[in-house]
Amino acid sequence: MSELVHQPGAVPGEGRDAAVAVHYGDPLREQRLLREGLAAVDLGHRGVVTVAGSDRLTWLHSLTTQQLSDLAPRTSAESLVLSPKGHVEHDLHLVDDGERVWITCEPGTAGDLVGWLDSMRFMLDVQVEDRSADYAVVGESGDRESVDGEPLAWLDPWPGPVGDTFAYGPDTSEHPGAAWSCRELIVPKGDVPAAVGDRQLAGLWAWEALRVAAWRPRLGAETDHRTIPHEVDWLRSAVHLHKGCYRGQETVARVKNLGRPPRRLVFLHLDGSGHIVPTAGEPVRWGEKQVGALTSVARHHEDGPVALALVKRNTPVDVDLTAGDEAPVAAAQTVIVAP
Repeated sequence: MSELVHQPGAVPGEGRDAAVAVHYGDPLREQRLLREGLAAVDLGHRGVVTVAGSDRLTWLHSLTTQQLSDLAPRTSAESLVLSPKGHVEHDLHLVDDGERVWITCEPGTAGDLVGWLDSMRFMLDVQVEDRSADYAVVGESGDRESVDGEPLAWLDPWPGPVGDTFAYGPDTSEHPGAAWSCRELIVPKGDVPAAVGDRQLAGLWAWEALRVAAWRPRLGAETDHRTIPHEVDWLRSAVHLHKGCYRGQETVARVKNLGRPPRRLVFLHLDGSGHIVPTAGEPVRWGEKQVGALTSVARHHEDGPVALALVKRNTPVDVDLTAGDEAPVAAAQTVIVAP
């Protein structure tokens, strides 16, 4: 458990987010303060992994989806680890400090990531280490990279586009993610209070609401065992289309050049007039037919109940949908990945 869970008013989360607080008593106010840069979020449940050694950048470049071989110190990048069939297995938030690459990853995945990376070292000069026990992540609003003398920070590149890639959704100027500016500070656990400073603490609900409104996919929420990056518009920030071979590249190229993603991510405005809002995992229906499922649900401080969902690619874009099982609510669809 993060020590910030014991702050006054803290309400712990559930499942993989149980180690941090989802709010501290006023989630909508926390959300507004976070967007204004006046709050910090405890992301101490995220894993922290380092890769040291002279071959670290070229090695990670060869294994993952992003162009990393020439990554400059204190420059952030996002890269995916795919299965041989192109399914998303890990989402890596990377920043190099000049001596080692620091990676933050989803809660509970650091051990699997380190195990897989270790199995791929062969004779190269790389050393992989799980630093989750000693380092923590603090989330904040911000639109610049860290500099010398500051804690190392990963700056989220969403919505990109980053490098030679492709966007299934709108251009950056028209993308709601253009308002999403966030950083992850990577600090020793003892330095977390100093990293938060005199700012208000905001819970994970605030962070997630802004993420959903920005159409930003999250591993384990918008992904399952068969998700490919195209379905959730993840090429735009994490996939370079003309780099060397990596595991899963054949699927990435084939779907981009010849096919269409079998599912597509949509943004939903949910009817909030009732007292029940559906939760992630519940079905999305067109009439009586189930066409998908909710992946993330949040209460936005301006837009009310909102959600992301994965639906079948051929679901019409102009039909009325409902979301939820026992108490379905109307769900207005906004296209993210065009069919």
